[in-house]
Amino acid sequence: MVYVMTQSTAFPLVEITLAMGETVRIERGSMVYHSGGVKLEGKMNSNGGGLLSAIGRSMVSGESMFITHATGMSHGAKLAIAPASIGSIRELKIGPQQWRINDRAFLACDSGVAYEMKRQSVGKAFFGGTGGLFVMETKGQGSMLINSYGDMIEINLDGSYPLTVDNIHVVAWSSTLNYNIKVASGTFGFTTGEGLVNEFTGCGTVLVQTRQTPVPVSR
Repeated sequence: MVYVMTQSTAFPLVEITLAMGETVRIERGSMVYHSGGVKLEGKMNSNGGGLLSAIGRSMVSGESMFITHATGMSHGAKLAIAPASIGSIRELKIGPQQWRINDRAFLACDSGVAYEMKRQSVGKAFFGGTGGLFVMETKGQGSMLINSYGDMIEINLDGSYPLTVDNIHVVAWSSTLNYNIKVASGTFGFTTGEGLVNEFTGCGTVLVQTRQTPVPVSR
C-alpha cells in the first residue's frame, strides 16, 4: 500500500496511490475524496464467510456489516481516507508479526491482509465488553492502517515484567503476547476510579491510545 499521511495534526488524512487493478479495503464511510480513477464497491465484511459471518463480525467487533473495496481503474489513481475519530493513524506490518486489534480500530488494509474472529476464554469474554467470546486477529501479509482516539503510544515488552493497561485505552497488541482482563482494584475499581484492565505478559508490542474512546460515531 503506497500512501502519504498528513502530519502534526489531530485530524490526519491518508492519501493512497493505487496501481491499475490494485484493490484496498477501507472502513465503510471513511472515503474523503478520490481522483476519479477509483471504483468503489460495498461488500459484506465476512472474510469469505457469507451473511452470517458478516453479522457475527458486526456483533463482536462493533463494525459495519459491510466494507468498501476500492480498486484503481488507472495507474496512479488517488484515494483519500480518514477515520471518524480525532486522533492518530498508524501502519501495522502484517506477516511474521500478527496482531490483535480492538473494536473500531481498523481503517484500511491491502488485499494481502485480512482479520478474523478468534475465540476467547469465558473469563475474558465476561470481562471484555464488546468483544464477547471473540477478539479480532490479523492474518496474511501486507499493510494495515489502524486509528486511535488521541495519540498512539508504542510500548515494547521483553518478557521481564507485566504491563497493565486500562481496557478502553488498548488499541492493538502483538499476537505473541499473553493477556488477561481483570478488575483494576476493589469492587470494579470503585475505590480508585479505574475499571477493567488488560494485563500483558511475554514479548511483543502494545499500542495504547492516550484518550478514552468516545461514543461511537454512526456512519
